[in-house]
Amino acid sequence: MWRAIASNALTILVVGLFLMGGLILWGQTQYKAEGPLETAICLQVRSGSNMTRVSQELEEQGAIRSATIFRMAADYTDRAQQLKAGSFLVREGASMEQIIDEITSSGASTCGSEIEYRIGVTRAQTRVRELNPATLDFVEIASFDPSEDEVPETYTEKRNEADTRYRVSLAEGVTSWQVVQALKAFDALTGEVTEIPAEGMLAPDSYDVVAGQDRNDILQAMQDKQQLRINAVWESRQDGLPLQNPEEMLILASIIEKETGVPEERGQVASVFVNRLKQGMRLQTDPTVIYGVTKGQGTLGRGLRRSELNRPTPWNTYQIDGLPPTPIANPGLASLEAAVAPDDTDFVFFVADGTGGHAFAETLQEHNRNVAKWREIEAEQNSGN
Repeated sequence: MWRAIASNALTILVVGLFLMGGLILWGQTQYKAEGPLETAICLQVRSGSNMTRVSQELEEQGAIRSATIFRMAADYTDRAQQLKAGSFLVREGASMEQIIDEITSSGASTCGSEIEYRIGVTRAQTRVRELNPATLDFVEIASFDPSEDEVPETYTEKRNEADTRYRVSLAEGVTSWQVVQALKAFDALTGEVTEIPAEGMLAPDSYDVVAGQDRNDILQAMQDKQQLRINAVWESRQDGLPLQNPEEMLILASIIEKETGVPEERGQVASVFVNRLKQGMRLQTDPTVIYGVTKGQGTLGRGLRRSELNRPTPWNTYQIDGLPPTPIANPGLASLEAAVAPDDTDFVFFVADGTGGHAFAETLQEHNRNVAKWREIEAEQNSGN
């Protein structure tokens, strides 16, 4: 009898182990399988929440088939205690494994609200945006100039939400003084900036920041990125350029940046200045004169006067030979690349053509014709006003 009981017990144990193994295998399959979510959602995990609440919400929103399996998987993989607060994008068809990884990894929100502080050449702008999970496009819900406009209530509400993301975007062609002044006005940041970074040494780009971050740390990140760009671009330079070092490349790139906003023209504009430097011609470029007047502290806001063109300053390339002593703005990567890889042309002149771009010329006679055309366009535009 005991032998029969032992045999039956062994059979039950084997069957149980087999069933348990099958259950574990099925659970693993469910854990890694494509999820049922048909449209992406933005999952908000509140501070103090736990995996039980999150799993229930995911099940209610149709992102997972079983809250129980989700919780068990989080426990089994030792991720349950790593849950982060924030707003997380759960994409359509995301598996439980992918969702758990999303909500327990970095803790950085990947959807929801974002406050972007855009530092432009003429003004700074604060934009409040929300990510549409279905289209992955940001929808602007508020925008204002922090130095002039009243702060909208929407901005204050989002500033007080713990999972709001922050971004600082730096436009090509801004000066270091402008960047520092703008960062001082961004109330989400901390830290006193006592020294303005060298002109040209801040990389125009978009930077993820966090509320309370020190402004000096952000400026350092901008400088580090620009230095990396300078090093890499200088190594890729063409042979025979009239540039002695990376500093001169940076100066030329800043002039290119200020002279054209048309990407397709950068190589041509660069070729004009490179050709002039090779031939010993003065650069005669207005943005350098403007920098000599403003020292980079804001925009001129008007046309240059003849007296300013004639007044010697270290940056006035109508009055000095060669390059000015410093950059006149912070150039982007494309302008850096144009400075060391200009188009192969014989152009030594250019003037505005009325379309936002420029007309280029090899001879003074041709240039004078282009200037005359531009004067006619100017006269028509002024008469229309």
